Order: sequence, then structure tokens, then C-alpha cells
Amino acid sequence: MGIRLIKISAVYFAIGVCLGLYMSMTHVFTFTPVHVHINLLGWTALTLAGILYHLFPHIAETKTAKAHFWLHNVGLPAMMIGLAFVVSGNEAFIPLTALGGTLVTLAVLVFAWNVLKNLKQV
Repeated sequence: MGIRLIKISAVYFAIGVCLGLYMSMTHVFTFTPVHVHINLLGWTALTLAGILYHLFPHIAETKTAKAHFWLHNVGLPAMMIGLAFVVSGNEAFIPLTALGGTLVTLAVLVFAWNVLKNLKQV
């Protein structure tokens, strides 16, 4: 689970950096919220979770770890696609953004629960 999260975080990092490069080249910064969220919730958060899961494999083997992975990686793309449309002026995508954001929030809460419940001092 740890390595899987680190690998997918690298994909989010590449997407976030490419989006940042596009915005800087075009001088159009409409997608700044998308860029920031992809880098923070995709790259940074998932890398750190992946490192924790790698260092403490017993917490990576839980059902909550699997739930965290899937909630986060379904929710984040949904939220980012919805947010990209919303900041472009298409408010019909607000529900998709909200749904994705809710899934990511649940993922973070599941992750926190997993760490608090299962990570113990040896």
C-alpha cells in the first residue's frame, strides 16, 4: 500500500507541475485552486501517507488503509475535474466538486482513524 500511494502521488505531482507550467506560460491562472489541491492532496498528502504505510506495514494491511486509498483516489480526481469546470464558469459541476471533496475528506478521516487506532509504540 505504501509504495502504491507513493507511485500514484508521483502521478499527481507531474499533473500538478504541468498545470502550473501551463498557467505560467499562458499567464492565465484560473486553475490555481486545481493546481494547489492536486499538489497538496495528491502529491504531498499521499506521499506522506505512503511513507507511513511503508514504515509501518501493519497499518497498511488494514481494511481502513484500502478504504483510504480508494476514497482518496476516486474523490480527488472527481473534485479536481469538477473544480476545473467550476472555476471556468460552469456551476453545474459544483455537485461533482462537492462529492469529490466529501470523498477526500472521508479518506483523510479514515486515514487518521487508522493511524490513531493501529499505530502503536513498540
